[in-house]
Amino acid sequence: MTPFQLSEELLQQVKRDIAAQDNAALQNLLKEYHYADLAEIFDNLLIEEAVYLFKRIDTEKTADMLTELDEDVREDILEALSSVEIATEINELDTDDAADIVGELSEELQKEVIEQISDSEHAEDIRELLTYDENSAGGLMAKELVSVNHNWTVTHCVREMRVQAQEVTRVHSIYVVNDNNVLLGRLSLKDLLTTNEKSKIKNVFIPKVDYVKVDEDGEEVAKIMSKYDLEALPVVDENKKLMGRITIDDIVDLIKDEAEKDYQLAAGISSVVEADDSIFELTKARLPWLILGLIGGLGSVFILEGFEGFMNHPSYRSLFFFTPLIAAMAGNVGVQSSAIIVQGLANDVVKGSLLHRLLKEVGLGLINGGALALLVILFGMITNQPTEVSMTIAISMLCVIIVAALVGTFVPIILNKNNIDPAIATGPFITTSNDIFGIFLFFYIAKLFLG
Repeated sequence: MTPFQLSEELLQQVKRDIAAQDNAALQNLLKEYHYADLAEIFDNLLIEEAVYLFKRIDTEKTADMLTELDEDVREDILEALSSVEIATEINELDTDDAADIVGELSEELQKEVIEQISDSEHAEDIRELLTYDENSAGGLMAKELVSVNHNWTVTHCVREMRVQAQEVTRVHSIYVVNDNNVLLGRLSLKDLLTTNEKSKIKNVFIPKVDYVKVDEDGEEVAKIMSKYDLEALPVVDENKKLMGRITIDDIVDLIKDEAEKDYQLAAGISSVVEADDSIFELTKARLPWLILGLIGGLGSVFILEGFEGFMNHPSYRSLFFFTPLIAAMAGNVGVQSSAIIVQGLANDVVKGSLLHRLLKEVGLGLINGGALALLVILFGMITNQPTEVSMTIAISMLCVIIVAALVGTFVPIILNKNNIDPAIATGPFITTSNDIFGIFLFFYIAKLFLG
């Protein structure tokens, strides 16, 4: 299968047909495209064009397409639709996707849309899902699933499954419950097909089943599904009553969103923003970290002033030219260490005590710092640099690398233990702090050795 690539030719043809209001041509042109591909086309249209086209495509496609659209485009399209039109689209979606879309609307419009949904059970399910935190298991789950009672016979079970499956897009698992809807286990399709038709489900179901509670954090759900290679995971309440299920597509979306957030935090952006957001939003997200960098830079200035007398010595002025090198190495090592730790914390693979982790970083710093120090000494020999100066730079770099590695490891772990996103540590915070430490250590060691 070749992935869809939006061509300029196709885009211009769509625009021409919209301008001509040739609805038949539009429907014929786009009828074979997947809703995700249609979303890509819509993202490249003017809002007036997008709204016009949206109202001329079959609801079954446009409903699914809403979930794939860029947030700004989706918001503009929904603003152009009436509550009745939005409800028509929502009616076609699974409850989890429907709740996500409705949750983006104003509270007043939410009520109007839900009241217009023709399927009262669907509407009630959406209301329930909106009560959960969007990043919790309850906020991620869908109400559509296939469940069977443990007292049913195989014949009765198959009959009921046929009815339930009509409302489920994909049947990943069959869950077994008791009369109170308490989750008991799961049913193997193979066992169902090979068992006597008069047998009871309680005699053939598998009691072992993984599940999560409605208030479980989304990231923890992702870890469980990843660890056990699950395509779907049932969600229960505090009494173990079956509430819904989470499917792998929802987890992939969550992981993507978290990765984007962590990437921006690591780059020194305090909130999730898009390239086409307003100047105000972009400034608000970036400026605080730039101010932190400025403060760190000013701190470096005061440190350098403190060593002004030493630097004015004719024999040691050349050390000044190595300041950017030391600062860069400190920042690079710190970011490397913190990035590895943050990734490990996210994947839940950082084990053992903090002391053990720090000792490991000391060993790694000694190896990397020693190798780089030798290269600095070699550089000094090639450039006829005084031996004592080369040795001072080499020893300073070794110490700076060890300290930077320790800071880059220590800070994310401490932040994580205090329930603060450790990704925040990989950005300007680590870089700036290590720049300051690096410059201070460099000149302190130089003064100590060369004094």
